[in-house]
Amino acid sequence: MNKILENLNDKQLEAVTHFTGPLLVIAGAGSGKTRALTHRIAYLIQEKAISPWNILAVTFTNKAAKEMKKRIANLIMGDAAKHHEQTYEDRALPTVGTFHSVCIRILRKHIHLLGYENVFVIYDDADQQIVVKRIIEQMGLDVKKVTPRAVLSHISNAKNQLLGPSNYMQYANDYFSEKVAQIFPKYQRILQQNNALDFDDIIMKTVELFQQFPEVLDSYQEKFKFISVDEYQDTNKAQYILIKLLAEKYQNVSVIGDADQSIYSWRGATIQNILDFEKDYKDTKVVLLEQNYRSTQIILDASNTMIQKNEKRKEKRLWTDREGGQKIKHWLADNERHEGELVAHEIEKLLIGSEAPKYNDFVVLYRTNAQSRIFEEVFLRHGIPYRIIGGIRFYQRKEIKDILAYLRVIQNPNDSVSLLRIVNVPARKIGAKTLEAVHEFAMRNDISLFKAMMLANDIPELSGSKSEEFLKFVEIIKELQSLNTEFQASGMIKQVLDKTGYKKFVDDNTVEGEARLENIAELVSVASKYDKLEPASSLSVFLEEVSLIADTDSMKDEDNAVTLMTVHSAKGLEFPYVFIAGLEEGIFPHNRSLLDRQELEEERRLMYVAMTRAMDSLYLLHARERTLYGESRTNAPSQFLQDIDETLVEANFGGHGAKNRLSVQDINNIPIPVELDQGVDVPFGVGDKVSHNVFGRGIVINITGGVATIAFEDSKVGVKKLALSVAPLRKV
Repeated sequence: MNKILENLNDKQLEAVTHFTGPLLVIAGAGSGKTRALTHRIAYLIQEKAISPWNILAVTFTNKAAKEMKKRIANLIMGDAAKHHEQTYEDRALPTVGTFHSVCIRILRKHIHLLGYENVFVIYDDADQQIVVKRIIEQMGLDVKKVTPRAVLSHISNAKNQLLGPSNYMQYANDYFSEKVAQIFPKYQRILQQNNALDFDDIIMKTVELFQQFPEVLDSYQEKFKFISVDEYQDTNKAQYILIKLLAEKYQNVSVIGDADQSIYSWRGATIQNILDFEKDYKDTKVVLLEQNYRSTQIILDASNTMIQKNEKRKEKRLWTDREGGQKIKHWLADNERHEGELVAHEIEKLLIGSEAPKYNDFVVLYRTNAQSRIFEEVFLRHGIPYRIIGGIRFYQRKEIKDILAYLRVIQNPNDSVSLLRIVNVPARKIGAKTLEAVHEFAMRNDISLFKAMMLANDIPELSGSKSEEFLKFVEIIKELQSLNTEFQASGMIKQVLDKTGYKKFVDDNTVEGEARLENIAELVSVASKYDKLEPASSLSVFLEEVSLIADTDSMKDEDNAVTLMTVHSAKGLEFPYVFIAGLEEGIFPHNRSLLDRQELEEERRLMYVAMTRAMDSLYLLHARERTLYGESRTNAPSQFLQDIDETLVEANFGGHGAKNRLSVQDINNIPIPVELDQGVDVPFGVGDKVSHNVFGRGIVINITGGVATIAFEDSKVGVKKLALSVAPLRKV
């Protein structure tokens, strides 16, 4: 058999040998989708004599594009590809790249038709913020209320929907979006004056080019007669329209992806693109890649039963030759620290007697970055090496270092390193030259930097306005020092957020801003351990322990280490042992998804991605009580646990090493601290909207034994279990 067709299963072979017309390949997790995609391109070149010049393959990351190129080269040239890379390039490879890299090539040749010079520049995030900040200031707006980052987030979302400045105005319906509508055209005008594009313009301008100049589009339709798109479920509207325009003439478009792994709607991806492919392209051939080469059948069966609860999906069922396997372990911990200990003990138990322990066989997955903190602390204490992927260590995050610097200055204003870090954060119009003048004054008079700031009026090099800025800062620190005699460490963090303006500084109405606030709230959780101590000493002891953790935290990552990562970062990876932590309502699924079915379905897809990372063993963990974001909560177990067939699960609710085994359905029998009336009349059902006199409006997500689990709209209330016999609830 031809080398290109060797070692393909029947369904992969069917996808690879498809020649003309639209092709939709639904590729389940671990089913060899990249293999199918690259072998098909090689098949077109070698067996169907299609010129590489007529083939386009697009994906989302440079890493994926590079891997695709390498595989295609090896298939076409064999061993010669390793020694003659340049020769192979000269022989005209298919065009393989990311959406953006392909579009940049097109714009470099034709963007003059849109009024730009072909030698344009691409503005990065910092460049964009400078432009927007200048516009905001010129408009007389408060940059703290209308933040450049939030404005750019809205503009980016608009461009991903192919909405320009004039179109965006039609959708402005509140104060903030109206201000964005005013900023957007000014921002776009400055970009064009500077002959610059931002990242989102790259695709949007290519679509504009094709729509306004049919002859240019026709030339690329003739060039790219065969088009392949990887990870099609992750495309946004702009990418969808781009591919639709290019494929319109010949319809030889092959897309590969999995609706069950569509987890990026927050950055513009729409699952409808893959669900509607057959409507967009008549006579589409559909191939299901359902054979999995990664996981055991038990893990796949559990993943299948869980994801089937989603309505928006293409039906498929993963299977494998790896029959059976270990049952999925479902553990209930007392709290988040116990959860970390359970994971650490299991890793140590599995590696007992191993001369060369393979820590990199293990991964801990969680929904939000803030959850990494407890695992970092537990692993450090156990001496388990770890690395964080897709993020940075908790105590190395900028917002955490900033808050700790404030606390250190409150405790010891002579700490000049911490002082210099925060004196202009948030911005106080204190620049490098001004600080240099204060520093020289301190040196001349042999006093501390903070003392020099107190004497700002006596520094001749400072203007009156600059002196005033230093004196305002000094007053803030003095006020916080006074409050340190009243509040424990956790309270002091909240005071710092309020008195310094840092909370407004990080809360910029973006997803990133929300994550930064979550991280600070998690620091409050750490500090709350010292709330039983007297004020002042509470802060002192807290800073001592944190400094010990942070020092150890600076150790270099080893290649052989347990991986800690969010589920979003784990897509495309695999590990023999997978721990999914924090499986509670309001955490995973995330609180904001509980009142929106579409968002809840995306959370379930995220859970599906997490489960299908596991090759041999899968552990699902949740806690009776959890201190997260500075609050202690008793959340209901994640509804995703109930979606899994209980015959596939071995549950352990008695802690590590306990003998009692309970089924997944028993999670509803976890003791609730309230007298229950089992015979209570239930006036509403799951999915109904209700109102509570104190907690406000919410939606019922579970009813068991006279207790309703309700997700309230107010994020501060979150998810609560309420006894129906006493709770003041009414259906709305």
